Amino acid sequence: MNTILLGNLIKIRWIAIFGQFLAIFFVSYIIKIPIPFLETLIIILLSVAVNFYSYFEERKNKSISNVKAFSFLLFDTVQLGFLLFLTGGIINPFSILILAPVITSASYLPALMTVILSTISIIIIVLLNFYFIPLNLGKDFYLPELYSFGLVASLIITVIFIAIYAYLFASSSRKISNALSASKLQILNQKKITEVGSLSAAAAHELGTPLNTIFLILNDLLKEKKLIDDKNIVKDIILLKSQAERCKEILQSFSKDPLKLKDKFLEKVKITDLIKINFEKFNREKKLNIKINSINDEPEIIFRDEVMYALGNIIQNAVFYSKDVVSAELIYNKKYSKIIITDDGKGFSKDIIDKLGEPYISKNKEGMGLGIFIAKNLIENMGGNLNFYNSKDDNAVVEIMFDNSILNI
Repeated sequence: MNTILLGNLIKIRWIAIFGQFLAIFFVSYIIKIPIPFLETLIIILLSVAVNFYSYFEERKNKSISNVKAFSFLLFDTVQLGFLLFLTGGIINPFSILILAPVITSASYLPALMTVILSTISIIIIVLLNFYFIPLNLGKDFYLPELYSFGLVASLIITVIFIAIYAYLFASSSRKISNALSASKLQILNQKKITEVGSLSAAAAHELGTPLNTIFLILNDLLKEKKLIDDKNIVKDIILLKSQAERCKEILQSFSKDPLKLKDKFLEKVKITDLIKINFEKFNREKKLNIKINSINDEPEIIFRDEVMYALGNIIQNAVFYSKDVVSAELIYNKKYSKIIITDDGKGFSKDIIDKLGEPYISKNKEGMGLGIFIAKNLIENMGGNLNFYNSKDDNAVVEIMFDNSILNI
């Protein structure tokens, strides 16, 4: 399913129908150039019928399939071709309108359909140069054969150029739009994970106190002589104690997850902690070296899902492409904070280093090529900067820079 709304095609076709009616009426009755009025009227009325059919289709579904959209655009192209055949052929000033369906196809439909529609449009242009009903424009009007050839050539070149131009830009726009949607979905998922972690940490903290009270009471009950004499009661108390211990173990397992360590973690955190958490998440038996290049102690920042997820994507790539070691250097001063992630792999290849940050750019076929794109957008939307380059040793380097006000340092 594409993003063409059938209602838009209907509106555009109504505008075209009104313009065609106005044109043949003006030519026939105002400037009095003889044209086959009845035949042109029938072809326009056919377009009216198609638009009424489209209206009923729209009531079933607002959007349409690629094939159906192509069929409607093909009809519009052929319909205009017949009108031009009846009204002077290629010398008709409105012959340029044959580009409109091609532009729409190139902007929204697959490349193959655009190529087919462009080919049909070119065939119609060539045929109209040889087969048409000429207009009686008077003896003074003369169109040189060379100019006629140039008009055909210019229209053909324009059809090809516009099709390629519109398709490339629209394709790029669609990719970025899809990638941004994926980015929003990923950060939404990250926020949900953080919320679950916060609830888990809060639950572990809050339930710990009543559980301790339960243990104290159960231990006291086991010391009561009256209860000890009844083996059934003792058995039930021991069972209650074992179940309470199980609850305690479950709560402790929550706190072992670094993302759910404690609720304070979700308020203030050190960047080195975020790096360590993400490295442990994606680590494949490789080493992490962290260097803090500052006189002062490492400051804490307000935890933000954007920073967490962006760092995660960058570190995941570094772990994947490194041989043995991933290095992280932190530089702080009064104005800004800089994070430099380096791996000991082969570095960025020349053919992609200038494209890094664009959607669907990947060195392997395992991923979608959205990780760096998402990280770049998250960081830049916060007001930070992301740079990619190779070190002197040809290792891949990703440099992230934030103004301290962004991180609330």
